[in-house]
Amino acid sequence: MEAGLLALADDLSGAVETAACLRPLGRATTVELARAEAPHAHNAQSVVVVDLDVRALPAAEAARVAGAALRDAHERPVFLKIDSQLRGNVAAVLGAAADRPLVVAPALPALDRTAVGGVAHLRGVPLHRSGAWQVEGTSPPRSIAEALAPLPCRSIPLPTVRSAALRAALVECAAAGEVAVCDGETDADLDAVVTAAPDRARLAGSGGLAAALGRAARRCAVEAPPPPTGNPVLIVVGTAAPEAAEQLGVAELRGTHVVTCRPADLLGRGTSESALARALGALERGPTALSIDAAEPVPPERSRDLVRGLAATAAGVVERHPGPVDLVLTGGETARLVLDALGVRALVPVGEIHHGAVRSRTPAGTSVVTRPGSFGGRDSLVRIVEHLRPQQSKG
Repeated sequence: MEAGLLALADDLSGAVETAACLRPLGRATTVELARAEAPHAHNAQSVVVVDLDVRALPAAEAARVAGAALRDAHERPVFLKIDSQLRGNVAAVLGAAADRPLVVAPALPALDRTAVGGVAHLRGVPLHRSGAWQVEGTSPPRSIAEALAPLPCRSIPLPTVRSAALRAALVECAAAGEVAVCDGETDADLDAVVTAAPDRARLAGSGGLAAALGRAARRCAVEAPPPPTGNPVLIVVGTAAPEAAEQLGVAELRGTHVVTCRPADLLGRGTSESALARALGALERGPTALSIDAAEPVPPERSRDLVRGLAATAAGVVERHPGPVDLVLTGGETARLVLDALGVRALVPVGEIHHGAVRSRTPAGTSVVTRPGSFGGRDSLVRIVEHLRPQQSKG
């Protein structure tokens, strides 16, 4: 795929992850925080990643938003970023793109998320047996084809992916009007899918496939990230992923001040003035994290309202602080709601701290690090803080 690529993602952390992977395609790589009613007019030579923000929407609305973005694409090549764990409106978004041949390869080898026999696996365990969807409130699909239903699918097994017959198999799927669902365990498997994809086919996958697109292009050297800004660092942890709680604990041991918000305050007032005041004070002393008190249970249907209240509290901290603040936002929903509350409409990726943890620049010149909630090791937040504030992180 040439420069001029348009990528569509269903949440913000995935959009920024994708943009970081696609930087080798061209220097003008941006992430847009799209609104459903806003048209997208892009320079034909730019690489633009649009966060559709549709993961939590009803399926019909997600399909409508995706369809509108695809109409604006005109003849630009399109990449569709989907969740490696098949969460969200995968079938609705891909269905909107199915007017052209679709090749789907959701593997993410960097995190040991593979596709074997048409089934998504996490560290060798089938997705539907892994417990990865325990906070989703619904059951995971037993196969990738089930996640894409009612789209007609054909599984492309690993032996075919790793053979000279791959392109013919993908062309045959396109001719039959079927979605090609490709197995994959390694980066080499994803590279093969990119190379063999038929002309005018739309590729859909996780950040692993986006990285394969970047490797296939390498049209320009990727610039080194700029030096740290020196701004204070505010971390916002809104994800329910169990990994995030452990990461926050490790960061606290390394000097990050943790301020928790009571769910009753976030749901009742839409913000937590108490947590806001405490965070402002803590920010003067060093890196500070806002999180939700997990001791108070919240009905699943109120989870987005809860994160919206956390985002409003975080935005209040930034707006009341006397100087600029750099942000670390975990979870795509959290990231989008915080930036919406601050009126940030675009990001420019400038570097990757670890896989999926991408540092971007806002139009105002501050840094924002976004990261999917389940990504990173125990020291993920520590590494991010050390990147942004090398001296304060040691305090």
